[in-house]
Amino acid sequence: MAVMLPAAEPIEEVNDVDPQALPARLLGSSKPMILRGLAAHWPMVQAAQRSTEEAIAYLKGFERPGAPPVVATVGAPDIRGRFFYDADLQGFNFRQEKVPLGVALDTLRKYLPDPAPPAIYVASTTLDTWLPGFREHNDLWLGEREALASIWIGNRTRIAAHQDVPDNLACVVAGRRRVTLFPPDQLANLYVGPLDFTPAGQPISLVDFAAPDPERHPRFAEAWKHARVAELAPGDAVLIPSMWWHHMEGLEPFNVLVNYWWRQSPAWMDTPMNALMLALMTVRDLPPEQREIWRDVFDHYVFRPGEATAGHMPEAARRVLGPMDENRARELRARLLKRLNR
Repeated sequence: MAVMLPAAEPIEEVNDVDPQALPARLLGSSKPMILRGLAAHWPMVQAAQRSTEEAIAYLKGFERPGAPPVVATVGAPDIRGRFFYDADLQGFNFRQEKVPLGVALDTLRKYLPDPAPPAIYVASTTLDTWLPGFREHNDLWLGEREALASIWIGNRTRIAAHQDVPDNLACVVAGRRRVTLFPPDQLANLYVGPLDFTPAGQPISLVDFAAPDPERHPRFAEAWKHARVAELAPGDAVLIPSMWWHHMEGLEPFNVLVNYWWRQSPAWMDTPMNALMLALMTVRDLPPEQREIWRDVFDHYVFRPGEATAGHMPEAARRVLGPMDENRARELRARLLKRLNR
């Protein structure tokens, strides 16, 4: 039986931040923050505040002739915007179509007055590829960070709680969104689905936030005690640190978000998810005694390295136990590929 959730705690807010001089302490924060009005000066935001028609026209003004199609995720009206699995988690409740960006925008415009439209979402579309010139007038300065800027366009959609490895600064530029965050340590209470079969690349919580079922997901009540929620209007932004769980909900018939992703690690570092997948294949199903041995091994070399790890060796002899760099990572990757492909 579904239950109504009590009000969650708000996300901490920071005001009066200069969008052209975002402080490093903020961008490197391990706690989420709401930055009200951060992108309010953008022409896109101002167009959206005047009307949805102006917002759509503004975006279409940057379309590049001959640009590749975007991927539009589409679900029937009865999914009520929730992109998810089918009943037995063997498939999905949506389809994906490749269409020109302008066609996606025209379709969203067509359904603006419809009280029960199909769910439509154009996710994670690289701004510089599909809307060249947009960032000349609508952008933030993130210092020396090599951030990937993407745009997300849709109607009233719900994106299940998931984690991302990069830090994320997400700016609402049209419509309104509700963001619900959980700290990374709530993993066990969010009932995460398959790791290797996901709706959009990242494992997701199986809890329906609009109608949580305490019988199927009793631990979610504990997760909700740690939830942080905010509603964002055009111009508002949210900083989502690496690995914080986030559920995103579009609240209007037309919603646009621009986000920036970056990692606080060198570009040559691989994603830890690959290490997790390898550990599932090689460690998880060992006999319990052997698995405990490997827990100690990982602590010694990975999670708690120190003088006892390699301090007894000359620096030149430490190889992968020494500081990792791009060349050493390349050599190690080649060695791993050779072993995996044997």
